[in-house]
Amino acid sequence: MREIAFDTETTGLDPKSGHRIVEIGCVEMIGRVRTGKHFHTYLNPERDMPPEAERIHGLSSTFLSDKPVFKLVAPELLAFIGDAPLVIHNAGFDMKFINHELGLTGRSALGFERVVDTLPMARGKYPGQPASLDALCRRFGIDLSARDKHGALLDAELLAEVYLELTGGRQTFLDLAAGKKEETNEITQAVKADIVCRAFPASTEEKGRHKAFLKQLKEPLWEKLAEEA
Repeated sequence: MREIAFDTETTGLDPKSGHRIVEIGCVEMIGRVRTGKHFHTYLNPERDMPPEAERIHGLSSTFLSDKPVFKLVAPELLAFIGDAPLVIHNAGFDMKFINHELGLTGRSALGFERVVDTLPMARGKYPGQPASLDALCRRFGIDLSARDKHGALLDAELLAEVYLELTGGRQTFLDLAAGKKEETNEITQAVKADIVCRAFPASTEEKGRHKAFLKQLKEPLWEKLAEEA
C-alpha cells in the first residue's frame, strides 16, 4: 500500500492567529518502506518570521522571501500525495495548517479519516514514555546526527523510519541472526532488499533463493513442532 510520511514547518502554533506554513516535506512509502520518491518545498509565508520559530527550524524571512507562495505549489503537492494515507506525527497540528492553506486557495480540506497519527500510536505502545519524534528515534536507534534543527523533509524521512518500527520494524526483514553480523551473507541481503508489498507470485529464481535461505536455518521451529506432533 502507498502511504505518505508528511511534515510541515510553520511560523507559529495556530493558523487562526495568522501563522503560515514555511516548509513541506513528503516521503513516499510502499509497504511501509521508503521508495526514494519525495516532495519538498520551502514557502514564502507572506509575513514576518517570529524569532522563536526561526530558532526551531532556522528559516529566516530573508531566506524565504524568494520562495513560492502556497497556491503555486498546491497542485504539485496534491498530485504527489494523491489519495494515499498520510502518516503524521501529532497530526492535529499539521492538518490544521495544511487545511487552512488549502482553504485560502479555495480548495477542499484533506479528510482526517485518511490520517495515521503516530503520536497516539507511540503512546499506546509505550505508555508513560516520551513520544516525541526525537525520543522515538533514540528508542529505535535511528540516526539523528543530521537533525540539529527541525526540517520538514528530514523529519518526514525520520518519521517513515519510526513508522516502520512502530508497525513491526526490522522483524519484517527476517533478520534471524540479530547480533551475528558476521553470519550475514548474500542470500540474507537479497531477502532484505526484496521486501515489498505485492500481489503477484514469486518467480522461480525467488523460490530458489527462499529454499537456499531456509537451508541455512539451524534447528528450525517447524521441524521441532513436526516431531512433537
